Amino acid sequence: MNSTIITLILICLFLSMIHFTYRWMKRNRPDQGDGMTQARIRAWWGMFFIVSMATLFNKVVALLSIMVLAFFALKEYFSMIKSRKHDRRLYLWAYLSIPVQFYWIFIEWYGMFIVFIPVYVFLFLPLPRLINKGTNGFLRSVSSTQWGLMLMVFGLSHLAFFQFATPAYGAGIVLYLVILTTLGDMIHHVTSRYFGKRKIVPTANPYLTWEGFVCAFLMTTAVSYMIYPYLTPLDPAFGLYSGMLISLSGFFGSLTISVLKRDLLIGDGDKSRAMKKGYISIVDSLTYTSPVFFHFIRYFYDFM
Repeated sequence: MNSTIITLILICLFLSMIHFTYRWMKRNRPDQGDGMTQARIRAWWGMFFIVSMATLFNKVVALLSIMVLAFFALKEYFSMIKSRKHDRRLYLWAYLSIPVQFYWIFIEWYGMFIVFIPVYVFLFLPLPRLINKGTNGFLRSVSSTQWGLMLMVFGLSHLAFFQFATPAYGAGIVLYLVILTTLGDMIHHVTSRYFGKRKIVPTANPYLTWEGFVCAFLMTTAVSYMIYPYLTPLDPAFGLYSGMLISLSGFFGSLTISVLKRDLLIGDGDKSRAMKKGYISIVDSLTYTSPVFFHFIRYFYDFM
């Protein structure tokens, strides 16, 4: 039994323990249970399913599973935008760019992968919106679509490239990244929920506190240093710095998605509550940690 399977079993046991602990607290101490914690636990289980698909099977299955995740995350993002009928053509082109982006990964064309959405799709998207649609709402329509593609497709697609860039170590590196990203999210949420006093950005996300940030940063860095020998081929410096980097970028990813949801869902309480259980809640931190971690390894280490 290899280290990937053992790690997944341990993660499953750990999540099960958290889940049953929360259910016990909710049953015996109703005042300690809240919908936000329940939504985060669902998101963590969703993340476990995704990482299992991305690491247990071959790289093509991993690519397809992450592509499907990117599609549903983008679809959910578009559902938050107050769009008009003529914006749908723009969304169609955005959806069509997803399989193309992942095709560059499949053929291992890094050069096109890295510029396709930030350059070519970015420059192309205004054209369908301009043709016979006028200028009313142009900037909001195009920029919100481009931003969604950058986060939900371009950012997440880096997860799929690991196994193509380094088949020998890709699954372990993906597992390493997702473990640390999810761990940081868990610790930040639990610490902020039960011990947090000083909110970082109360207008954007009242659940993010300085106490949670510090605890998540320290614990993520410590755990990364402990597990890097089992999941990566890299050195102790990597184990230390990567934990810091993942913790910081995960925090900024979660904060950015929180601000986006607050901005797009102002005045729509029902949809806002529904989004807590959706795909974006699963991938919020990963939209930042995936590209940042990928390029950190690619720049400083020569095996990818």
